[in-house]
Amino acid sequence: MSESTQRFTVICPCCEATLVVDARTGALISHAEKSKPVASFEEMAKDLERQKQTREQIFAQEMGSLKDRERLLEEKFREAMKKAEKDKDKVYRNPLDLD
Repeated sequence: MSESTQRFTVICPCCEATLVVDARTGALISHAEKSKPVASFEEMAKDLERQKQTREQIFAQEMGSLKDRERLLEEKFREAMKKAEKDKDKVYRNPLDLD
């Protein structure tokens, strides 16, 4: 059998990488990523600016959720305290002690 019939060359549909696979074992022999074109300096600067804006938006969103989180935790704590007051006459039984 010749060398070329023992291997398959596959192009990944997602990342367009080239994979060389052994026909008998199915093992991956080599992997070559698709070469990316070199962008101009202006394009790279614009891309960095977009990334910066995205990071700032995500940061602002997380800060907002942390402020809201404090309020939610306070409400949950109040509900737990009400439940504890209501059940204060019951003896607490650890579920692990029931074994």
